[in-house]
Amino acid sequence: MTAVDERGMTKYFEELEPPEGVRVELLRGEIVMMVSPDLVHNMIVEDVLDQIPRKRWSRLQTQDIDIPDEASEPVPDLVVLERAARPASGSLPSSLVTMVVEVVSRTSIQRDYEIKRSIYAAGKVPVYLIVDPIMAQCVLLTRPVGRRDDADYQRQQVTKFGAPLPLEELGLELDTTEFGTFPGVKPHRYP
Repeated sequence: MTAVDERGMTKYFEELEPPEGVRVELLRGEIVMMVSPDLVHNMIVEDVLDQIPRKRWSRLQTQDIDIPDEASEPVPDLVVLERAARPASGSLPSSLVTMVVEVVSRTSIQRDYEIKRSIYAAGKVPVYLIVDPIMAQCVLLTRPVGRRDDADYQRQQVTKFGAPLPLEELGLELDTTEFGTFPGVKPHRYP
């Protein structure tokens, strides 16, 4: 897709009015529509959110992120940034974000592990946490490098549910013992 086409898609995306209960993201020029998430998914997001101190951190759900030089406006399951860095209104520049969290669903595996990994790294988001209730694990990605499609994270740490997950950039340890799993879902091959 050319840059002209991507800008056209971005303009179309900004004017799009999705039906109620549908979440819409723009990922590298493609519009992705998803139904509302499963209860397991929502409980994991709530568990993570509850462990991040509100006094220091803004913990935002359904917040799109503006990533420079990308035809993308991802909407992570959870965005974490320092309260003092929060803008008064508008979209949120990726340069202000400390951590994004994506909880894998049955249909988002490739998007969460590949596409969004590259997009968040291109936006220089310091911490990308993938919580995977299919594989009962968390994948912590840090140290973003590169640009556009070549962007990636240099450091990856896999932690099984039940084990503590240190989040050094936030100054806390995430308790994963309450994270639920999807029963009867076929395992995948990521990370």
